Amino acid sequence: MKTLILMRHAKSSWSTPLTDVERPLNSRGAEAAAKLGDWLRSKNLHPDEILCSYAVRTMETTERLALGRNYTPVRQLYLASSGRLYEHLTRAMGKTVLLVAHNPGIGDFAHDLTRAPAAHPRFADYPTGATSVFTFDINSWSDLKLRSGTLTRFVIPREL
Repeated sequence: MKTLILMRHAKSSWSTPLTDVERPLNSRGAEAAAKLGDWLRSKNLHPDEILCSYAVRTMETTERLALGRNYTPVRQLYLASSGRLYEHLTRAMGKTVLLVAHNPGIGDFAHDLTRAPAAHPRFADYPTGATSVFTFDINSWSDLKLRSGTLTRFVIPREL
């Protein structure tokens, strides 16, 4: 059994003229990321591998989760499509993997993975901070098939 925590980065700042990859979190996003970390710990969800886009806002989201895990930012996950996210996940080694990336790819990937979409009204648009937890009946991520995941949890920061 494998578990995937799929998370869109928290709310970013548009207050200064930076390139897209340089945009940091705003104060609301920083607070939301910390709350998401608390939520993950309260659900006993502890990733043993973290895949994260190299954009500042995804790295800050990951750091503010405070999960006590090292991660290496991955350039190819920046604005990655569902297909690119899939490729990277199939090379993962952890039992529980956290993947932090961007829309539209991350939202598309959530839909591509699940057997049945969440009844939650925000699953369709996958807003900032949206977090899904999937389980897969596989021994290796290389065995991952689309539409094979069981969606066990979905939350957005506003609900925390």
